[in-house]
Amino acid sequence: MNVLIVYAHPATDSFNAALCEAAGDEARRAGHDVVVSDLYAQGFGAAGGPVDFLDAVPDPFHYQAAQKDAALNERFAPEIAREQDRLRAADLLILQFPIWWGGPPAILKGWIDRVNAYGVTYADGTRFDSGIFKGRRSLLSVTTGGTPRRFSDEGEYGPIDKVLWPIQQLFLGYLGFDLVPPQVSYAVARSTDAERAGMIDELRSRVRDLVEAPYEARPIPAPKDLLAGVGSRDWSSKV
Repeated sequence: MNVLIVYAHPATDSFNAALCEAAGDEARRAGHDVVVSDLYAQGFGAAGGPVDFLDAVPDPFHYQAAQKDAALNERFAPEIAREQDRLRAADLLILQFPIWWGGPPAILKGWIDRVNAYGVTYADGTRFDSGIFKGRRSLLSVTTGGTPRRFSDEGEYGPIDKVLWPIQQLFLGYLGFDLVPPQVSYAVARSTDAERAGMIDELRSRVRDLVEAPYEARPIPAPKDLLAGVGSRDWSSKV
């Protein structure tokens, strides 16, 4: 199994870094291949646009139209093409990040926006149950500053599932990934060393379960095949 961990935290000595290392170590111990996309270390750009492409784009610029052309002609910028190759090869995708202001760090949102291009990870008619990653596995591993009570129906932040819905359902679910409950390490800054060790053990257990369950990969279609049944589109929308 190919495991991709997308890691989004700027500090190499953070608890997120420890979780990322533990997840990768557990998968490797089980005999699987692991790639870590350390977005901050790679200097990954968060802002998508014409910079995503090797060729000049038409004016007015339409993101999806440019993505389709680049998908068919292999003309994405190198950092985008590298991450697309890693994602399309992944049997298990783990996103490791802290919750900042109710969402992921901007660098991870930029990775989602830029890497998941039309014609590469989705196209018309390939969403949710018909997504091209259907059957492949995913896991959100997140840290919070707030306690479990704050991320509950009675808490100020609301249930953690609602906080993570845009990534869990509208990204991973949209692409067709199998969804499991997120692994949440709550109130890390207030936790003892023993509590943090327990959080790491819990993540290791989740990863072990995901990589050890029976699995048969379904091939990901090449862009030309993914787009073969897509008719002409009106790209005039400014959305």
